[in-house]
Amino acid sequence: MAFVKISEQPSLYNDLEKKSVLEILTEINQEDHKVADAVQKAIPQIEKLVTGIVERMKEGGRIFYMGAGTSGRLGVLDASEIPPTFGVGSGWVIGLIAGGDTALRNAVEKAEDDEHQGWKDLLEHGVNELDTVIGIAASGTTPYVIGALRDAREHGCLTGCITSNPDAPISQVAEVPIEMIVGPEYVTGSSRMKSGTGQKLICNMISTTAMIQMGRVKGNKMVNMQLTNNKLVDRGTRWVAEELKLSYDEARQLLLEHGSVKKATDAYRKQNQ
Repeated sequence: MAFVKISEQPSLYNDLEKKSVLEILTEINQEDHKVADAVQKAIPQIEKLVTGIVERMKEGGRIFYMGAGTSGRLGVLDASEIPPTFGVGSGWVIGLIAGGDTALRNAVEKAEDDEHQGWKDLLEHGVNELDTVIGIAASGTTPYVIGALRDAREHGCLTGCITSNPDAPISQVAEVPIEMIVGPEYVTGSSRMKSGTGQKLICNMISTTAMIQMGRVKGNKMVNMQLTNNKLVDRGTRWVAEELKLSYDEARQLLLEHGSVKKATDAYRKQNQ
């Protein structure tokens, strides 16, 4: 029986070019409401994957996101935001996209069709059995991703996938498949829409939960965030002032001296025991 991609099925709407701006916006929004519900149904699998990730990260493991096109860009996006948000090295979460960094801005012809290149890209980063490789592919059929997952699993890595189609080929090779069924796209086949939105939500959930479990958040605050601009210095200062009952100026000086909210508060408490 042939594999049918729900993500490629005809849109539930037609004659889009005849609709008003308001009609188009309203209908897109109606479809977007389906995404959060689809992600909710996938939470048991997301939980299973994150639990495995944390176990491995505590032993020095990393997360690799792999994808092509929109899926690859979203993985790179999530990975790039982890160091400044949680104050960890850039090697904790790594995003790889078919075609390399050029593909972040431009389509690279046939890059996703090479089923061996994904594993080669992983080897360049010294992938090992403590690492987790997460393939992202709305279609569930991307050779670059499927090949990488197959090889990664054979070499002892934990493998997961995020796809918009049930029982997709990618689900057959991933140890923990996450199937987020959002249905046909508003513009037929345009998986940058609902599928991309759902992928971003799930990546947020995976990385944020893992970082919280790894002790990179206290209470509800990013106490290890990098102080890369004035906005973040101000935010961190207010947190230090609130936590230690200091004036804004005292807190700011302490924060800049130690470089993070956590280091500043720990140092102050140690000094004033």
